Amino acid sequence: MDFVSYIPAIVLLILGFGLVVLEMYLPGFGAPGILGCILLVAGVIAARPTPLQALIMALIIVVLLCIALSIFIHSASKGRLANSKLVLKEVATRPESENELKYFVGKTGTAETPLRPAGIAVFDGVKLNVVSEGAFVEASRPVTVERVEGNRIVVREAEKA
Repeated sequence: MDFVSYIPAIVLLILGFGLVVLEMYLPGFGAPGILGCILLVAGVIAARPTPLQALIMALIIVVLLCIALSIFIHSASKGRLANSKLVLKEVATRPESENELKYFVGKTGTAETPLRPAGIAVFDGVKLNVVSEGAFVEASRPVTVERVEGNRIVVREAEKA
């Protein structure tokens, strides 16, 4: 057989490989990947190899697809694809409310419930779950916000004037 008789098999293999790689980069339900696999199998059949040659061709195809997949994964995590709109960004791990809670640092309010050590205090008309630093605080006593740690508000009984 001459080279011209292998052209349809080569075209099918290239198209199939291209469609499978395209499926790696484009989110979807798998149509390019399925069609690519079908074209890869058709390309191997069109080449009319012996069973050993077909096995070698299949191994080469799998190795090439694994290399393409590793390049895609690297690109999705660190390369240009990581900055693409196709890749979802990580969800922020810091809650936005933490910045809002920092507003209360240094504010003085009143313990609405006994703080043993956790309870509820009111600051500027806002009820907040708080934790006392150190000793227990009785209800109706003035408290001051010392710091905010995530969603944890640490208070201390206010100094008497």
